[in-house]
Amino acid sequence: MAEQTKIMVEATVNAPVEKVWKAWNTPADIIQWNTPDPSWHTPSSENDLRINGKFKNRMEAKDGSFGFDFEGTYDKVELHKEIAYTMADGRTATTLFTEKGGKTMLATTFDPETENDPEFQKQGWQAILNNFVKYVENK
Repeated sequence: MAEQTKIMVEATVNAPVEKVWKAWNTPADIIQWNTPDPSWHTPSSENDLRINGKFKNRMEAKDGSFGFDFEGTYDKVELHKEIAYTMADGRTATTLFTEKGGKTMLATTFDPETENDPEFQKQGWQAILNNFVKYVENK
């Protein structure tokens, strides 16, 4: 099987990197923003932000029809700059944080899974990222 190309999603948050980093990594915040649309929610989040530390976010449809744990292990944690991790299924993802003029640019690159169309996956990750931007800017 041919290796799939990584997918990238990007957004700019009108907030300093310290605020963005904190909201990205704090379980109480993650529960608030980690959803692609209002029919989903994240009822629980655990995050041990350090190399070899683990994270686990429980994502569920609000109607109870479906749910899964999004989890992985951190490979790289560089304060206010980069987070890289390996998901439970072996795929990897990296998020870069770049502050410029009081705004923070986020860029996440990830390996697609094979069950869903890559464009669908990109839309889902982008929707979560957009929700994150809205959450931080209104916090």
